[in-house]
Amino acid sequence: MTLSTWWLFIVMTFVVSATPGPNMLFVMSTSARHGVGAAVVAMLGCMTALLAMMSVSAAGLGALLQTYPTVFDALRLAGAVYLAYLGVKCWRSPVQDMMGEGIGGSPTRAGPLVPSGAIYRQGFLVAASNPKAILFAAAFLPQFINPDAAKLPQFVILLTTFTVIEVGWYFVYAVSGKRLAIYLQRATVMRTFNRLTGGVFIGFAAMMAAARD
Repeated sequence: MTLSTWWLFIVMTFVVSATPGPNMLFVMSTSARHGVGAAVVAMLGCMTALLAMMSVSAAGLGALLQTYPTVFDALRLAGAVYLAYLGVKCWRSPVQDMMGEGIGGSPTRAGPLVPSGAIYRQGFLVAASNPKAILFAAAFLPQFINPDAAKLPQFVILLTTFTVIEVGWYFVYAVSGKRLAIYLQRATVMRTFNRLTGGVFIGFAAMMAAARD
């Protein structure tokens, strides 16, 4: 892998990671509801799934999906179902007015405390069910690996580069979510936020289900 190839990978990954998608939305909404600490747990869940998919890609996932396109279709539909479920869950999430609880202190969380394990699992499933991430691992990443050179060092460089860029964007979205938290202490605003994020998740699910390529 040449230096120019690596820089091209950096630019492409920066743009792909910056594009709003289910992973970034989940990190941002988690930060808005439960704080940056919970968003970090969500990031860990997302990154675990992404790194696992890329590791599997190095073992030949791209060839598998090209040989058996029905496998990708199954993954796509399963992801659509999960995102639709998450959207309905967000839409129906209970709210309470907390405007008075933050007086004289720091702003309170915008939602009830959720176990870290549950947030981690949701982050893992959101990333694992995202076709964009599957295609990135199966079709995009292998194109930057020179088959005539040692593959492991190239894979480590690309994986490290991707991790730094992806986590950097996660923190951008998490900080944005934290800034939203102060406005979400009013029940009516929180309900609107829940329905907006739930609707976006359902929209992602519909786009996944309708995709054919």
